[in-house]
Formats: sequence, structure tokens, C-alpha cells
Amino acid sequence: MGRLFGTDGVRGVANADLTAEMALGLSVAAAHVLAEAGSFAGHRPTAVVGRDPRASGEFLEAAVVAGLASAGVDVLRVGVLPTPAVAYLTGALGADLGVMLSASHNAMPDNGIKFLARGGHKLDDELEQRIEAIFEQHRRGEPWERPTGAGVGRVREYDEGFDKYIAHLVAVLPNRLDGLKIVLDEAHGAASRVSPEAFSRAGAEIVTIGASPDGLNINDGCGSTHLDLLKAAVVEHGAHFGIAHDGDADRCLAVDHTGEEVDGDQIMAVLALAMRERSALRAGTVVATVMSNLGFKLALEREGLKIVQTAVGDRYVLEEMKEHGYTLGGEQSGHVIILDHATTGDGTLTGLMLAARVAETGRSLRELASVMERLPQVLINVPDVDRSRVTTSGELAAAVAEAEAELGSTGRVLLRPSGTEPLVRVMVEAADIDQARAVAGRLADVVKSALG
Repeated sequence: MGRLFGTDGVRGVANADLTAEMALGLSVAAAHVLAEAGSFAGHRPTAVVGRDPRASGEFLEAAVVAGLASAGVDVLRVGVLPTPAVAYLTGALGADLGVMLSASHNAMPDNGIKFLARGGHKLDDELEQRIEAIFEQHRRGEPWERPTGAGVGRVREYDEGFDKYIAHLVAVLPNRLDGLKIVLDEAHGAASRVSPEAFSRAGAEIVTIGASPDGLNINDGCGSTHLDLLKAAVVEHGAHFGIAHDGDADRCLAVDHTGEEVDGDQIMAVLALAMRERSALRAGTVVATVMSNLGFKLALEREGLKIVQTAVGDRYVLEEMKEHGYTLGGEQSGHVIILDHATTGDGTLTGLMLAARVAETGRSLRELASVMERLPQVLINVPDVDRSRVTTSGELAAAVAEAEAELGSTGRVLLRPSGTEPLVRVMVEAADIDQARAVAGRLADVVKSALG
């Protein structure tokens, strides 16, 4: 059996790759592994289970709940809520386990299962590997001790989760949003009720689009992966700016009043300065991935702040933040983590904090985002090459050194083997887009010849 867990849980086409049987089996295995690890010691275990609006989430949720209850875990079903809401409620309710059913920004046919440990944190790799091993043992028919009678888990709806999560979001805002008109694109996803309610309670006038989920339209031409509708709506309604989430609302991208995109790097730059003013930016440091725009790094340095870069993936950003106590980190894609208030990326919280900064300063989002200048960035995927030799090819090393010398301090080269496909990603940033394209093209040719 190949590894089931990726960087963000188990994902696949629902009812093909990710079946009801697998969802049930993984839930049983997770309960056993956490019990073995001592997470349930001395008390009756409880799990929080939520999902996004995908049609497949209905049967997968039923399978997860059945698996947990059959393993003796009481279940609180919170219904359709964002991933960060399930993480928050897992911690706030003192639950031993959280489960979120979502494939985030993926198309509707996909779905996924994400397990969260006590406190709402992602499981360690070691625990995920153990869950896979136990799942495989059970799949082969190895028996396990099943509770009976009063030992089986009980299941109940926890409708209070909606209000509890929104109250948390509004409570942590440094100031209200009165006077702001904001367009919200909910991607027909998990935040379709939560986000408009939170922004309204915080004082904003809102216009919503993509907020009518029917189980089939999640991420369909809307949300953070398709910003054209939001750009048009912001201009049409004369809004101060717009916010877009993905299907499970752990991401946030923005659009300024002119319809220009404000990406995750720019959002983090704005929030970093706001948090520094409130003495909330621990060690004056922001954690980002190697894919963040060089303009972001240059802007932070100009402001006297530091940046720590990790491998691509919010998992690695979070690990770095937790290890060193940093309070702000994220990705260019809009997955922003504010660790004082959330254990994972929270798109609604990020949007609220961004709006609070606009309201507090009286400056437009366009002006605030201009603290950093996005350098032109060109990305070329080179397929059918030996990605394992990226770091050992002398020919490639020489070509990269030559490119870096040409670009100087206002450019950057990044060669990265794909984690899932036989290809190498060539990324070049430069002050001039034509130069970036030329350098990237030359490097892509060298990758083909050296690693083909």
C-alpha cells in the first residue's frame, strides 16, 4: 500500500480513491493510535467532526462518525464549518481529536480527511504513519477489541459551534470594521455562513458572492483560485476591497478597490507591520516558504523585520513557528497562520485582521499593500527529467550560478523537484519581466539537457 497521508491529510476522488470503507477504517485506526499514545487516558474520549459542503462529505461524514463511535469515541458533529473552525473547537471544547472532511481548493469530485490532535493541531508524521499501519492491519482482517454496551461512542449534534467560533473571531480583533464596504467570495464553500456573519458582527457592510453552496458548486469558477468574479464585484459595488476564500476557508486572498489582486505575501507584509505596532510580532520575524516573492523579503528587511523561509507547504511553516514561538507565517497562496489566535491557516481570521488594519489606519488596501513590490516571477515546469539529480548536477549548478550573477541582488533563482511528479520547477524572479523570462527559459533548457 502506498502512503495515504500527504502534507494535508488523505485526499482523492470521493467514492473512488477515498471510499466510505476507507473513511471508516482510518477513523477506527486513528482512535486506536491516539489511545495507544495515551491521549485518551483516564477519560472517555471525544471527537469534533466537521465538513465542507461537498455532496460526498455527507456519506464520508457518516462513515467517520460510525468508525469513531464503534471505537468508543463520543462524537460532536458540528456540520458545515471551515477547517480552522474545527481546529478551534477541538481545542476550545477540550476534545481529544478533530476530523475535517474537505479537499480544500480542489474540484468538487475530490474530498479528503484531515485528523487533528488535542488542541486542534495537525498530527505528527509518526502518528499518521502509525494510523496507516493499523488501518492496513484491520483491512487485512486482523481483529480488534470492539467496545459493547455503554462502551460504544455516543453521537450528538453540536450546533453551538457556529456561534462559538464567530464569537472567537470577533473577540480577537483589535478594532471594529465600521465604515468599510467589503465583498466576500465564499467559493460556495465551508465559510458561506461563517464569514459573512463574522464580518457583519464586526461592523462591516458586506456584499457576498459564491455563498450558495449546493454540494456540487464548491470552488466552481469562484473563490481564491478564480478571482475574476470578485474583482468585477468589488469595482461594480464600489467596495473598499474584497476577500476570497477557498473551499474549506483556510486561505485568504484579497482584491483592492481597483480590482488588483493582493496575494498572501502582501497580506503578510501588511499584517506584520500591524502586529509589530501592537508588539504581537514575536522576535520581529515572519515565517514564509521559499516560494514567497523576493519583493516580500526585501520589504521586510527594509522595515527592519526578519524572514525565516521553509520548504513549500503550510505544514512546514507551522512546524517552524511552533518550534521557535513565531506568531505570523504563511504562503503566497493566502494560507496565513496567526498563531496567537489559530492553530492553522484561517482565511476568515486573516481577512478580518486585514480589514481591521484598513479601518484602523484609514488607508486603502492598495496603499497598505504597496509596502512591498512584487517582482516579476516566471515559473516553468520541466517534465520527464530525473528530479533526483537537481542538487548533484555540475552542469546545472554552473548554469544557476551564472543566472544568479546576472540577476544580482534584485533577482532570484529557485530550482525545485516536484514532490509528486517527474518534473523540476524552475522559478526566476527579476526586476524586469523580460529578463525573468529569458533567464528561466535558459535554465529550463539546461534542466532538460542535464537531467533528461
